[in-house]
Amino acid sequence: MARIFEGDPNAFATGAFKNSALVAVSTGLLQNMNHDEIEAVLAHEVAHIANGDMVTMALIQGVMNTFVVFLSRVVGYAVDSFLRKNDEENTGPGMGYWITTIVLDIVLGFAAAIVVAWFSRQREFRADAGAAELMGRKQPMMNALARLGGLHTADLPKSVAAMGIAGGMGQLFSTHPPIEERIAALQNS
Repeated sequence: MARIFEGDPNAFATGAFKNSALVAVSTGLLQNMNHDEIEAVLAHEVAHIANGDMVTMALIQGVMNTFVVFLSRVVGYAVDSFLRKNDEENTGPGMGYWITTIVLDIVLGFAAAIVVAWFSRQREFRADAGAAELMGRKQPMMNALARLGGLHTADLPKSVAAMGIAGGMGQLFSTHPPIEERIAALQNS
């Protein structure tokens, strides 16, 4: 299924299953790209669907969140037990547990976000290559990427930001590689 939405140039795919996926393209993208470039962007989004990227991203995020919560709680209990080893009224978690857990939730949460963003960047390279394969040639995807590099792209809502074309802020936390790297990867493939 495809939808058009009002806004600056952007596109994204969403949906848990291939037969219920949605590709959305903005009016800004449709107005600023030629037919081959639009087709390449659509092929890129279809490649995300074919690769199962939406489910994979949700699973990776879930695993990383579980890791953060589990590890912070285990370390929190260990720290609390060490700090309260001579405490005879050791009933339930103490301050050591709570402070350690909160600090580790934050620190490990940032580390997990870096891992998820790294994986997201890798899947962008795969979707670019998938688009070139679907179209039978690389040039339309490279042209679409070059065009996107010269356009002001809209920020997507946070709930779907990892699925759109527009990149995030900061190299480590960016969900999309720089346009130049994506074009170079296509040229070298």
